[in-house]
Amino acid sequence: MLTALIIDDEPLAHEVILHHLMAHPDVEVVGRCYNATEALSWLANHQVDLMFLDINMPALSGIELLKVLANRPQVLIVSAYQEYALQGFELDVTDYLLKPVSAERLSMALDKVRLRASTQLSDVTESRQSKSIVLKVDGGKRKWLLSDISLLEAYGNYVKLWQGDNMTLISSSLKQIKASLPDTQFTQVHKSYVVNNSKVTAINTDTLTLEGGRVLKMGKLFRQRAQQLLV
Repeated sequence: MLTALIIDDEPLAHEVILHHLMAHPDVEVVGRCYNATEALSWLANHQVDLMFLDINMPALSGIELLKVLANRPQVLIVSAYQEYALQGFELDVTDYLLKPVSAERLSMALDKVRLRASTQLSDVTESRQSKSIVLKVDGGKRKWLLSDISLLEAYGNYVKLWQGDNMTLISSSLKQIKASLPDTQFTQVHKSYVVNNSKVTAINTDTLTLEGGRVLKMGKLFRQRAQQLLV
């Protein structure tokens, strides 16, 4: 199942996409926004696999929205203007559809979305079996040995990757990174913290201590699992 968000200032555009999606039961629209500012607020509290995105919207354009999003899902641009296509593909959108969108053209775009999603899932599986992980940093990519990572800390639309006292800011969400890590080596102990199990030196009722003496608060939902780390 792919979750989707529609972002378009024209209500009719929403209805056209929803109508075509009736033929694709594996795509569920979980949010609808009518401008990019509203979408930014929505995305601050939700995650989706796919965005249907218009370009020309008041205050903030679709292209501007993509530029400020640190962690973008797959994007299908749906626009009446073809001149933004190059900018869209430079921002790694999955496809660019011109209005009015036909059922056939949307179906072709969704096939691309499914293929990319399948490839990403394979990458996650490979990463879980690896001794290292590759993450986005400052517009590039960098590899870390899993054994060197002590803590991953959520930081807005980014993640702080800690190696002892050294920190690197990663362009990703904590949820995305956690999905790529082996469960036997890393544990989420709070909505904002994922720790390397081998770096935990002490556990109390609602806190744990890492090598170097850093103390972290454990979340109630994660406490029971975290308590087993030193068993």
